[in-house]
Amino acid sequence: MRFPILILFLSTILILQACNKFVDVNSPVTSINSQNVYATDATAAAVLTGVYAQMSANHFPTGSSANGFGLTSTSLFSELSADELTLLHGQANAAEAAYYNNSLASNTSGGEFWTGIYPMIYTVNSALDGLSGNSLLTPAVKQQLIGEAKFIRAFCYFYLVNLYGDVPLITSTDYTMAAGASRTPQALVWRQIIQDLLQAQSLLSQNYLDATLLNVSSQRLRPTSWSAAALLARAYLYMQSWDSASIEATVVINNSTQFGLSSQSNAFLSNSSEAIWQLQPVFAGENTVDAIAFILPVSGPSKVHPFYLSNTLLNSFEPGDGRRYTWIDSVTVSGLTYYYPFKYKVNTFNAPVTEYSTVLRLGELYLIRAEAQAQGAGNGINGAVADLNSIRNRAGLPNYAGAMDKNSLLKAILHERQVELFTEWGHRWFDLKRTGAIDSVMGPPGNRCLGKSGQTWQSTWEWYPIPLSELQADVKLVQNSGY
Repeated sequence: MRFPILILFLSTILILQACNKFVDVNSPVTSINSQNVYATDATAAAVLTGVYAQMSANHFPTGSSANGFGLTSTSLFSELSADELTLLHGQANAAEAAYYNNSLASNTSGGEFWTGIYPMIYTVNSALDGLSGNSLLTPAVKQQLIGEAKFIRAFCYFYLVNLYGDVPLITSTDYTMAAGASRTPQALVWRQIIQDLLQAQSLLSQNYLDATLLNVSSQRLRPTSWSAAALLARAYLYMQSWDSASIEATVVINNSTQFGLSSQSNAFLSNSSEAIWQLQPVFAGENTVDAIAFILPVSGPSKVHPFYLSNTLLNSFEPGDGRRYTWIDSVTVSGLTYYYPFKYKVNTFNAPVTEYSTVLRLGELYLIRAEAQAQGAGNGINGAVADLNSIRNRAGLPNYAGAMDKNSLLKAILHERQVELFTEWGHRWFDLKRTGAIDSVMGPPGNRCLGKSGQTWQSTWEWYPIPLSELQADVKLVQNSGY
């Protein structure tokens, strides 16, 4: 069971050889094994760099579902499940159609994230084993790497618990424990997520670091304590710990030296002031997988690009909303206009790299704090309105003028999340579930969901199925209801 980390390390080197100086990783030593991979700062750092490279290297439109989907794929597949994207009839591959139709099955589609995420968890667990008690590394490097490993593990489990519900909580590399693991209640998984993030927050640098982990960098690629605070704010929001969510969001928002709301045109550029954590492209000649996947050619949707924005999303924008024109573009073919996400604008091969995939950004933090304050945290209703207006004003919209009661304001904030965070990392799919709105949005007669496959929406479909292969390998695993 030591081999996966070596395979990851070596495959990472192959990826990095074709990349655009991904975090300026140093050349590998000539011989790597599980004993000496943590013997030097450079090789130890490369293990965690490899995880970021894995995340960035997953091209979700064409990736093999047999090997699992990377976390970046939530921007596509989870939003196909929700109400953000439409699929061109008869042009999609089997996985795209299954997520869009909510017709997932344990032996075909739905478990790709499971099989894609757990290997990364194994890698960070192995890294924590290798770093624990290590006296060979520079202390500051060791501390940063432990913080990064804790952060990545929390990030992975955040997605697992939101995609599948109860999931096995694996925090060691003991394969006998992993092979016989049962599903852990969500509450315990959330507790581990919070614990990992609090530890990461105390260990990670407050500055962005280069590949040596000793020098400050302008590249916002390695997690910092601010990244941990941002993910903490999100986790607390999902757990309905309103005060904690508001406090952690405020920690980041108040750091105006490093972060600020940029213009809409600059929000997704590399090292934007709005970016809290980004992933750098690893394949030469490419910017982001989002631009490659979502930008439609002038010929319109096809088998290569079968998805475009739904009328549900398009009709959600208020008149004068700048996001509708800056973050969305269109093509017209045979009199039909198709709209597509245009947050990332560079899909030309060998164009200069100007955009990084933005994982955590300040705009979300304002909306997290707004929601937490609407629920009674911080400055309450007035604070919530102020944060909501920060996002609305950036989009060129006037201040919120609706009713000032909690329910009206929460509805306005959820709407703002819809038009601010569309096709980003599964936010819409998760929002519908955590707020209890999924059945009302996906199920009513006439809703787009019912027309996707001719099936009536089932509440059990909010969770994806566990892969059949996993159920067969571990008799203690129990499938989600409805599959």
